[in-house]
Amino acid sequence: MKEFDTICGIATPIGEGGISIIRVSGDRSKEIVNKIFCAKNGKSMDDMKSYTMRYGYIKDINNKDTIDEVIISFMKGPRSFTAEDVIEINCHGGVISTNKVLEEVIKAGARLSEPGEFTKRAFLNGRIDLSQAEAVMDIIRAKTDLSMKSAMLQHEGALSKEINKLREYMLNTLALIEYAVDFTEDEEEIDPDIPIKVESEIKKAIDRMHYLLKNADEGRIIRDGLSLAIVGKPNVGKSSLLNALLKEKRAIVTDIPGTTRDIIEEFISLDGIPIRITDTAGIRETDDIVEKIGVEKSREKINEADLVILMLDISRELEEEDKEIINSIIDKNYIVLLNKMDLENKISEKEIKDLNNKIYVSAKQEVGLDNLKEKIKEMFFSGSVDTESLIISNNRHKQALYRALENCETAYEKVKMNEFLDLISIYVTASLKALGEITGSELEEDLVNKIFKDFCCGK
Repeated sequence: MKEFDTICGIATPIGEGGISIIRVSGDRSKEIVNKIFCAKNGKSMDDMKSYTMRYGYIKDINNKDTIDEVIISFMKGPRSFTAEDVIEINCHGGVISTNKVLEEVIKAGARLSEPGEFTKRAFLNGRIDLSQAEAVMDIIRAKTDLSMKSAMLQHEGALSKEINKLREYMLNTLALIEYAVDFTEDEEEIDPDIPIKVESEIKKAIDRMHYLLKNADEGRIIRDGLSLAIVGKPNVGKSSLLNALLKEKRAIVTDIPGTTRDIIEEFISLDGIPIRITDTAGIRETDDIVEKIGVEKSREKINEADLVILMLDISRELEEEDKEIINSIIDKNYIVLLNKMDLENKISEKEIKDLNNKIYVSAKQEVGLDNLKEKIKEMFFSGSVDTESLIISNNRHKQALYRALENCETAYEKVKMNEFLDLISIYVTASLKALGEITGSELEEDLVNKIFKDFCCGK
């Protein structure tokens, strides 16, 4: 365990509530809190056992005035979240009371924690690896049951186990190469079985990497959400669709073209899949300055989206505006919703025969939306989501795994070409280093700091 100073931070959201928790971690945590805590039973904290709680008061360190009524809990390292001595102060919820208690902890000798510093210490002290540490924030930010499950799997070490298995293949390969190089005399031929064994170990790693990466895009969507943009000319039913999917009137619906002038973004859960829906302003030529800005934003969202839903009003003939929008999305993942199916169809099949993924709906009457949901699952998850889809969900992990795979494949080709084993070991080592970036065993300090800076201060 590394030596650190003692830190403190608010571990619960700031605001009115039943309780707030202030976390203190470090070798001096008990000593520091003892300076400001007065137990109801008059006992000192010196004899307080691990995993016990004590009721009392936080006192002003200078004049001994009562600040708040609290319950403190003590967890002795290394059997704590940070693997250090940890004390949690449960005080009354509220901005003033929480900050007053925090101020006293700082006066007593603790330092205010940096973002993510508690979790960072858990990582640096070896209690969790980097992928498990990153999962902590994923748990906090999870928007659906599936994204929560994905984060929990990662936090429990599902990804770590996979990476350690791959590292074992790489280390076995390096051990074989080292044996061949160090224990073979210059005039001797290398044991012909060794290249065969090297090839076998590398092939195992390649196959497993391909398997993990196959579901990486699905995992990313489960973690971050599927970005979906609803586009179409004004008054085709985009806002009605958004309201129907949300089951609430979030967007204003009128018969006046150009009512939606700004981007409206909302999250929905589609059988556990988080979907970030963007209702865009109707795309058309306009002289209205505000509406023009909205149209430009809409075009940007089309480019950023994982999936574009194009809405066409079948009660009106296809116009030039519709055709321009069709041309702008044709190279993207898209679904065409032929809206207002309850009205007379004035768009011929011939006009839209080249478009894929067409679904007839009535957004206002909420007809055909189940077909839309099934089509989304079919396009991005082959109709269902399995546990394997949840393992690789972080883009940083995906990129590192790709680099590991590239080096493995190069090494594999070199083995098949009977290249020198010394050369092959360079690519195997590079692959091993890329895998280490996922768990944190091979990572620059600057990148570690960058990962943790997006955490909340009390975590």
